[in-house]
Amino acid sequence: MSDADAEFMRLAIEAARANHGLTAPNPSVGCVLVKGGAVLASTATAPGGRPHAEEQALAAAGEAARGATAYVTLEPCGARSAGSPSCSELLARAGIARVVIACDDPSPFAAGQGSERLRAAGVPLEQGLLADEAEFLYAAWRAQNASGQHPSGKG
Repeated sequence: MSDADAEFMRLAIEAARANHGLTAPNPSVGCVLVKGGAVLASTATAPGGRPHAEEQALAAAGEAARGATAYVTLEPCGARSAGSPSCSELLARAGIARVVIACDDPSPFAAGQGSERLRAAGVPLEQGLLADEAEFLYAAWRAQNASGQHPSGKG
């Protein structure tokens, strides 16, 4: 991964940091969409946990998202409790060309499902970029999920 990849992931981490502690029952996730070196959208999970960062970024970028790279601080969800399309589905449908993820998500609505859904849709995926820098966002999230009790029952 390039220096530019690290720069854009740091922007996503900063976006998530802005809402850290405000998004319960979900974690704060940052998503930055980039195309041709230009940032199309930079979003974070909304206070109260909805909408997710990826949903907001795709809405902000519109059709320009096709062919973009998505930098996401936490693995996009692979399922939703309400049955609506998951963030991984939305990214694939939007024609995102590549997804770069900092941290894996242990929740029952992700836990590899989001990554697998993207790969199955033919979207190249890279994981682990700046995971050490983003991990502070997800320590409590990991602890809650490790206890066997997903904090929200939602994805």
